Amino acid sequence: MERLASFSNDPFDKPPCRGCSSYLTEPYVKCAECGPPAFLLCLQCFTRGFEYKKHQSDHTYEIMTSDFPVLDPNWTAQEEMALLEAVMDCGFGNWQDVANQMCTKSKEECEKHYMKHFINNPLFASTLLNLKQAEEAQHNETAIPFHPADDPPRPTFDSLLSRDMAGYMPARADFVEEFDNYAEWDLRDIDFVEDDSDILHALKIAVVDIYHSRLKERQRRKKIIRDHGLINLRKFQILERRYPKEVQDLYETMRRFARILGPVEHDKFIESHALEFELRREIKRLQEYRAAGITNFCSARTYDHLKKTRDEERLKRTMLSEVLQYIQDSSACQQWLSRQADIDSGLTPTVPVPSNSGRRSAPPLNLTGLPGTEKLNEKEKELCQMVRLVPGAYLEYKAALVNECNKQGGLRLAQARALIKIDVNKTRKIYDFLIREGYITKA
Repeated sequence: MERLASFSNDPFDKPPCRGCSSYLTEPYVKCAECGPPAFLLCLQCFTRGFEYKKHQSDHTYEIMTSDFPVLDPNWTAQEEMALLEAVMDCGFGNWQDVANQMCTKSKEECEKHYMKHFINNPLFASTLLNLKQAEEAQHNETAIPFHPADDPPRPTFDSLLSRDMAGYMPARADFVEEFDNYAEWDLRDIDFVEDDSDILHALKIAVVDIYHSRLKERQRRKKIIRDHGLINLRKFQILERRYPKEVQDLYETMRRFARILGPVEHDKFIESHALEFELRREIKRLQEYRAAGITNFCSARTYDHLKKTRDEERLKRTMLSEVLQYIQDSSACQQWLSRQADIDSGLTPTVPVPSNSGRRSAPPLNLTGLPGTEKLNEKEKELCQMVRLVPGAYLEYKAALVNECNKQGGLRLAQARALIKIDVNKTRKIYDFLIREGYITKA
């Protein structure tokens, strides 16, 4: 008598019992002398001594069952097969669904057993490594695989942030619209048939090669986006702002070469230039000390303090001369005082100040007949007229700022400027207005 594992747990996949024609369930009996095809009997027919044609009840037999351990004493071969089938049906990582399909093991038991015996088993490591190396050698000239970026934001579809991310879908690690999105259209009517001439066959092969090169270009662009972290645009902008203004300008200029250098080399290049900028600024400061006759850092601190005081006095004199320019005109003087009051309170002045340049300020925007005007209150209408912003755009910007404020618990002006891609002065006025009216709060 010998114990063997079956090929499947489904009784419908096995031949029926030759005695009663019922579907076989383990354990069952297989005659070792009859066949092929295999002569299978259920236990009830076997105990009755069923005989048929050449099969006799005294023939040697095998008991077919998978109720024995293979990799773990607590797991039978039947459970091993059921686990592999459940993982194939439910997907790796969905351990609760795997456990529900198996019915005999818990979620933790399924995950622990699969990881121990099928993932981290050293007996399989060398085989899997050889298969992986063979696959890489076979596909080394194919398109570059695209993996998801590290923890990208997950905005709602068609939101302002989603548009900034070019329609990237983090759950699928893909874009709504690909680069060269209609490349597949060139292949839709191609069909290889046996009676194609050599020229026509070669032409079709050339079209497929062209399509393959377009796919490689699409994946190359995805790889650049992934390697440089360009999906998370806000995080990228925050990292960029840590540099001084001069280095930021260099960063913007050299960004187009990042795809050639690679992410690490590009960052090293920018960091080296940032260090060079700091060194040049420090050298310039030391040269200024030397020109002033300063020979030690104690005197340098005194010099910096006196220089700061002189600059403040110069600023006050400038402000005084500005007051004298408006003192003769009562209306201009009142506007200037209102502007200074707004500046002191941390808000942007809402009263335009006349200048000596001869330029006239733009007239208020006429909102009559513009869509969305009926949704604005009087103060919002006055704001849109002053900043010359159509109501529809204002409502969109307002919704974006309010939603971001609710998510973050507060909003800074820098965050508002990152969300609204318009003139920074208009953004400041909208931001201050929403804070005054209580729509958003400062972070």
